[in-house]
Amino acid sequence: MSTVGQVISAMIDYYEGDVRRINHFLKVYGLAKSVGEMEGLDKRMQEILEIAAVTHDIGIKNSEQKYNSAAGNYQQIEGPPEAQKLLENMSFDSSLIDRVCWLIAHHHTYNNINEIDYQILIEADFLVNAFEDHLSEAAIKNFSKKIFKTETGKKFLSKLKAKDDDK
Repeated sequence: MSTVGQVISAMIDYYEGDVRRINHFLKVYGLAKSVGEMEGLDKRMQEILEIAAVTHDIGIKNSEQKYNSAAGNYQQIEGPPEAQKLLENMSFDSSLIDRVCWLIAHHHTYNNINEIDYQILIEADFLVNAFEDHLSEAAIKNFSKKIFKTETGKKFLSKLKAKDDDK
């Protein structure tokens, strides 16, 4: 049986030499893992969340090649087939693969967030993107107010923002 560590290794191979992309998914993974644990996800949903966090941007490579863009809508199209291949080669079960691919296909869609794994993935990705992309305080506050629902995600955003302001 494959592990999240093996998925991380496969994604590092996939993005070999692209330190920025590797660092991004590792940060999203770390935050998603922590939020999931703090919010009390069951073991299966936690595994799905962690694998989705590691693979959520797997569609960027093909998006850049096909569309000359890493825009979220292209990632949502190109990501699921790549993730499916990667996870099938690692012998994950089909229900896990299906859910991870669904999460990848929706990780830049911010309406109808009705499952906790989806909510946490959105929050973790935003936490990383907000500071990597140097979003304005107003943009962060607006997104947070509309999207963040987990207490842990809200706490992390508050603590990260406070620290970031000190720089």
